[in-house]
Amino acid sequence: MERVAAARELVLGYVQALNAIGEAMRAAIPSLERPADVLDLVRSRRIISRSGRVGTYCYTVHGAGCRFISDDGTEVDVDFTADGSEAFDLWRLRLYGLSLPEAVDVTDEDLRSAARSLQPLLTEVRPGWFSVAD
Repeated sequence: MERVAAARELVLGYVQALNAIGEAMRAAIPSLERPADVLDLVRSRRIISRSGRVGTYCYTVHGAGCRFISDDGTEVDVDFTADGSEAFDLWRLRLYGLSLPEAVDVTDEDLRSAARSLQPLLTEVRPGWFSVAD
């Protein structure tokens, strides 16, 4: 049971980190309505560079998402769906946990159970991929 509780705290920490990143991005880039808009600002409008710094985060836009690294080394990687929702899989959750100042290493099964237990906060958008519910 302790493993699942640790996984649950890790998932909640990841969601809180996503929220903090969204706030930092909106504060630094007023035209940004949601984090997914960073893709458009980089690709179509070329308003910001593919990598840079926003608040206390370094960011790198990739494929369908963005990787953020905070000043303490914590890494949050997120993909964006076609509708602009933030989506993450078990690998991204593990990466986050391992990058924490006091690393947390949990199994994919514990992460899956933890994320599923957090419904309706999270929605499983496809097997092993989750999104924060609106």
